Amino acid sequence: MKLSKGAHAPVPTSLLAVVVSWRSEHVVDANALLLDDTGTVRTDRDLVFYNAPRHVSQAVTLDQEPAPGTARLSVSLPRTESDVHRIVVSGSLDNGTFGDIAGLTVTVFAADGPVARFDIEDADAVAAMMFGEFYRREGRWRFRAVGQGWSSGLAGLVTEFGVAVDDSPRRARTPRTADPFARPHPAAEQDARNERERTVAEQDSGNERRRPPAHDAVPARTPRPTAEPSSPQDRHLPSGAPYPPRSVPESAPLGADVAGPSAHRGGAALPRPDFPAASRQASRGSDPAGAVPSVNSTPFEPPAGGPPPMPQHVDLTRRISQPAPPPPPPNPGRADWHPDPEEPSRLRWWDGAEWTSATFRHTPPGPRACARCGNALRRKLFGGTAPCEVCEAEIEEFLTHWHTRAWRVLIASGPQGEPWEALWASLRYQRIDENIGRTALREVGLGYIERLVTFAFADGAIQQDEYDTFERAVGELALTGPLVEDLRRRMHRGRTLCRLREGDLPVVRTPGLHLDSEEKVHLDLVATHVRQLARGPKLTEGRLIASNKKLRFVGSGAGVEMPWSRVVSVHVEAGVVAIAATSARGGASFEVADPDYVAAALEGALRVAKRLVLTPGQRDTRSIPQEVKAEVWQRDSGKCVECGSGHYLEFDHVIPLSRGGATSASNLQILCRACNRAKGARI
Repeated sequence: MKLSKGAHAPVPTSLLAVVVSWRSEHVVDANALLLDDTGTVRTDRDLVFYNAPRHVSQAVTLDQEPAPGTARLSVSLPRTESDVHRIVVSGSLDNGTFGDIAGLTVTVFAADGPVARFDIEDADAVAAMMFGEFYRREGRWRFRAVGQGWSSGLAGLVTEFGVAVDDSPRRARTPRTADPFARPHPAAEQDARNERERTVAEQDSGNERRRPPAHDAVPARTPRPTAEPSSPQDRHLPSGAPYPPRSVPESAPLGADVAGPSAHRGGAALPRPDFPAASRQASRGSDPAGAVPSVNSTPFEPPAGGPPPMPQHVDLTRRISQPAPPPPPPNPGRADWHPDPEEPSRLRWWDGAEWTSATFRHTPPGPRACARCGNALRRKLFGGTAPCEVCEAEIEEFLTHWHTRAWRVLIASGPQGEPWEALWASLRYQRIDENIGRTALREVGLGYIERLVTFAFADGAIQQDEYDTFERAVGELALTGPLVEDLRRRMHRGRTLCRLREGDLPVVRTPGLHLDSEEKVHLDLVATHVRQLARGPKLTEGRLIASNKKLRFVGSGAGVEMPWSRVVSVHVEAGVVAIAATSARGGASFEVADPDYVAAALEGALRVAKRLVLTPGQRDTRSIPQEVKAEVWQRDSGKCVECGSGHYLEFDHVIPLSRGGATSASNLQILCRACNRAKGARI
């Protein structure tokens, strides 16, 4: 049934739905008030709105997620308590007015369809409106179309029906619980009660001196009888939490006609909306039983023997409830696509810290579908399927820029840390397989590990962190091949020689050799003793034995024994291990199969025997600062300055250290291994 303003129609006593619809970008908040026979709410809990979407009796429920362009209230008339005579259906706006809304319609639905419809075509420029009301008449329920507006907004509307609104500034409000009708903490109530008792006591002491004669005394007002515990009003209140009664100001004259419900609440009465008297009279004349009753002017009295209780105010400030975030994926530290917790049929991007709004529909790949986009693949003439042309073009375009970005990350921080993770996360975000990215980075990766090895051998000592960095880079870039294996062997050998020089020496068993007490042998191998005579070098075959106490050479018809205290230095000259001693004729030279390994082991044994303590600044004069290495590498373009080769590169001193050359960018150059060996110690 279509209703006009002021008309009414019967509705079934059942579960009803009130749907407010409109055609604009505005958002209308629906709300409801449950009124008693005085035309006011029994308690502030009778207001149903966005902060309290469900009435305690389940008679009215607000739908918090309605369809776009609608607001919805569920009204259960069978659940409505007997002392509720009217249910006011209203709405409010945070922005704009109802005069700006087009197609505003209020429809009441029953189980079998709509039973009443009210089209509001002449709405005023107001921020709150009473759409209509359900009321009782002769034991049945009816619905009346009202369409009355309040320019003072939702606060003015609910105050008109007896709701006390907290209109204090936001900054002065105390923290409130999620329940807008929650009572204060008992300790806070006790403090407020004690303060009121002190104030009343002070006022009583002052009034004793100003009390008028007995015949002029104002007769005491008869307090309003309190309802029995079994009354409907007490049944409405929650058990164990009675709501404080309402009171009037002490200055209110006896028998004065209170203008509205807000007056007997102890607050200033708001002006009533512009509702023509003729319309109200016509409404009463058309349906006396459903007319808006006059506001009861009898105020609530405070309990005898105590001060008036403080009224409880409703906070209309909107509280936006944040839904609980969905749980993180199994591997929360990795940014990747995962099944959306809200809709598992699609994938959602997890950025390593939280879920983002980026989603896409994932189609399970089939034998004839693209694994990236799910589109059907074109079949080849002689069998098989062709690659997806769209995905190939997108991947090629992305990898062009990604390749350059990867090189900048490699030379800046290496294949580790947040920049490296972000690099691969960007690849996963584009749904590109990581193997494709590693294939695209192969040439860049080979150049990077060549750079690592060259930098590591610049000072002739491979530290453990440099070795670990090399292995991590090879693993991260998934590099394989003969060149990678050769670089790995070179790094491993360099690290082994460095450990020997640092004193990490092996212990070998020599069953046929007599040793002193606590003597350990670190080296036992075949060697040739070289002695320079006038007629030429004399070569003697034998065994070179190095222990923690001395150096021995045992040969046929000759032998050498030098304690470490007499040895000055060990170095390699032209493939021969040369040992310098304190005396002029105390030195010796030996030809061995691996002179670098033997020289490193003898140097380590010498350092351990002499207990040398080397500070970081004095450890090795050949040490090259990292920034100097980078400057020389950039200047020489990462290639040998002699032959232009890009493999097996080494840093070379133009003027050798043995001739006083400095370790600076101007005295360093990049040579390949062959060119460096050919140059030797020449300038």
